[in-house]
Amino acid sequence: MQPRDDARVYVPSKRLRGTWKSPPLWLARIPVQGLTEPATSLQESQQSSADFRFYIENHTRNPDDLSRKQVRIYQLYSRTTGKHVQILGKKINANGDDGALLVVETETFGSHVRIKGKESEHYICMNEKGKIVGRPDGRKQDCVFVEEFLENNYTALVSAKYKGWYLGFNRKGRPKKGSRTTQRQQEVHFMKRQPKGRVDPLEEFRFTTVTKRTRRARRLKPSPRRN
Repeated sequence: MQPRDDARVYVPSKRLRGTWKSPPLWLARIPVQGLTEPATSLQESQQSSADFRFYIENHTRNPDDLSRKQVRIYQLYSRTTGKHVQILGKKINANGDDGALLVVETETFGSHVRIKGKESEHYICMNEKGKIVGRPDGRKQDCVFVEEFLENNYTALVSAKYKGWYLGFNRKGRPKKGSRTTQRQQEVHFMKRQPKGRVDPLEEFRFTTVTKRTRRARRLKPSPRRN
């Protein structure tokens, strides 16, 4: 890109202080495009960061079937009843035994989960009145819950659509209305448990730190006798 002949810059001098004059020849040869590249790169970087934040927020608030999911099977232990949450078609309670298994679908971004019964294949949902119901189709937003990890090692599940409304059960194991729940209530506290004899695929492999002592113990360990 050739510089314009009529390009002028402000150059102060002793004789003509505060006047405009033609730039020197070495300054006129500097391409103007090179001076604007840092600003352009900064704008592109800021735009990319803004687009990435928008993508994360959009997929966190509105999870869909295109998102990558993690499927786990475990039990949801209720703090109030001392038993497990079970889904019996449209009815849901917290009086299940050790055989009450749940299939939990976790979205990639955030802690959004969909919970359904392994046998009934009905999802836990919350309607506009705060009532807990079971539905065969869990793709709607009222069937999505957000996991909140509490300081007492329990987990609370709040509705992704109706904020402040939690999944909870009373002492008889009956579901409570979401409008009557808060995070501090024991009725909304749960603990995730692995079924007996089942290993989480994400925890199947365990890593062991090898130190000098363990290496020495391996060398000193006698080899088994052969017959």
